[in-house]
Amino acid sequence: MPPQFPTSLLTRQLLLLHPPHPRHRRLLPPSSPRAAARFPPRPRWPSRLPIRRPPLRAMASVAGEAPASSPAAAGAGEAPRRLSLEELPWDHSFVRELPGDPRSDTIPREVLHACYSKVSPSAQVDNPKLVVWSDSVADLLDLDHKDSGTIYAMSVSTSSRFERPDFPQFFSGATPLVGSLPYAQCYGGHQFGVWAGQLGDGRAITLGEVVNSRGERWELQLKGSGKTPYSRFADGLAVLRSSIREFICSEAMHGLGIPTTRALCLVETGKSVIRDMFYDGNAKEEPGAIVCRIAPSFLRFGSYQIHAVRGKEDLEIVRHLADYTIRHHYPHLENMKKSEVEVAERTAYLIARWQGVGFTHGVLNTDNMSVLGLTIDYGPFGFLDAFDPSFTPNTTDLPGKRYCFANQPDVGLWNIAQFTGPLSSAQLINQDEANYVMERYGTKFMDEYQSIMTRKLGLTKYNKQLISKLLNNLAVDKVDYTNFFRLLSNVKADRDIPENELLVPLKAALLDIGKERKEAWISWLVETGVPDEERKAAMNLVNPKYIPRNYLCQSAIDAADQGDYEEVRRLLKVMQHPYDEQPGMEKYARLPPAWAYRPGVCMLSCSS
Repeated sequence: MPPQFPTSLLTRQLLLLHPPHPRHRRLLPPSSPRAAARFPPRPRWPSRLPIRRPPLRAMASVAGEAPASSPAAAGAGEAPRRLSLEELPWDHSFVRELPGDPRSDTIPREVLHACYSKVSPSAQVDNPKLVVWSDSVADLLDLDHKDSGTIYAMSVSTSSRFERPDFPQFFSGATPLVGSLPYAQCYGGHQFGVWAGQLGDGRAITLGEVVNSRGERWELQLKGSGKTPYSRFADGLAVLRSSIREFICSEAMHGLGIPTTRALCLVETGKSVIRDMFYDGNAKEEPGAIVCRIAPSFLRFGSYQIHAVRGKEDLEIVRHLADYTIRHHYPHLENMKKSEVEVAERTAYLIARWQGVGFTHGVLNTDNMSVLGLTIDYGPFGFLDAFDPSFTPNTTDLPGKRYCFANQPDVGLWNIAQFTGPLSSAQLINQDEANYVMERYGTKFMDEYQSIMTRKLGLTKYNKQLISKLLNNLAVDKVDYTNFFRLLSNVKADRDIPENELLVPLKAALLDIGKERKEAWISWLVETGVPDEERKAAMNLVNPKYIPRNYLCQSAIDAADQGDYEEVRRLLKVMQHPYDEQPGMEKYARLPPAWAYRPGVCMLSCSS
């Protein structure tokens, strides 16, 4: 059983900041049934490599500073030599060091005693096309831009020149990359608070790990590349609509400075895929697509959970997996005398950053929680176009709004409790240590959230009452979260400004408010004691002007459906620099038009 904890410890503090609707205040109770059936003998796997474990068993630990989005900074000196696709320095530590499925077929089945199944991409393609490409991600892999894909013109109307015509063949999975060793990962998870059993990579296939010139390890994965043993009754494919959303948002989150998986490229397959977007029986054909996403690792909380519920004999896999994760992704913990709870603190840091920019993930199941504290699996995400603590972008989440914006911090804590369960069962941490893990989550979250909100307001120190009153005002008037904070930096701290002019800089955000509400906002405004220009510059460093609003993504999707990829590329370029003014791009900061609130734009289902 995962450790028990009083949810009120964190909830009491959070309710002061984001009071949800009364019926949304209690999350579903933990549910973690153990499998009772006896399994066939497990295959042998490589013996555990020696590792020195720190006192508070390192899988739970974190540096006090914000973790970087990449595992290591680029070294000084000469630029790395640019590589062709054939020269990528592949490594396959996951396959080499962890137990695998002896079968290589894609028949849907329960995969026992294994962390992965070897399987090759199988999505059909017909003249696949490169839709969009990220130069900065190519740089992480030391890829030669000319060899690998496209050169984008610097004008607003971007154009592309394909220097390697077979590039889409490689990243649609139609042509294997030299040196790759594809597999799908096995994991389980709690979905909406209920244990769902085995899940796994149902439409994502990892090609392997590339170790760049700086020693950084990057796992490459093709999402939408065909069936795996974990596909269950699905086809293992993805559509252009959801693929554009994942590509744009993952790169936008990186631009916002939020830890995230990255996206190298997006390829349209040339084949259609049948999808019933609203589960209402109206399935239709949509363009198929494949995203190549990268991360230091795609290990999830559920990667540990699945083995812990399968009986004592599989607990050795949990220990083996923990050793692997420490060795490759938390090496600084191997010789630490005192380790802190880094997974919990990274998760807390991540969710505090989400709250700071008004991001709602939408599907915070434990199989969508990264052990590296990365934003992972972009499905029905959304930003707070109108501030509403109970907002959820997920139609599947509507009945209870478990994953609404205000609940995200508590859900993160609940998920951490589920993560400590396998570690406790494998005797890697004891009950007191598990409880400390969650205590550190709460402390880290509040520290980071208070710091973020203080900086967003240009204050010199945290003011709980001021921030609580602000969030209440935002909720009452349904104010656009992003635009409000960006415009707030323009308010002058000049006592001589007439009271009726104080709110002029906020006019574009405070729409259609009456006299009483104007007075409420005027009474909220406070002097910070920081010179206006200095405060404005500091606030604009933490309050973005541009975010990947759902309607912007939909506009790019609509154009791409007609074979025009320019808007996708233009949107990527804007979102790579969200804190810059970017003259000429102001339309990307506008409030959503009326059509943006139609189904399929502002809200989506889990499978979208």
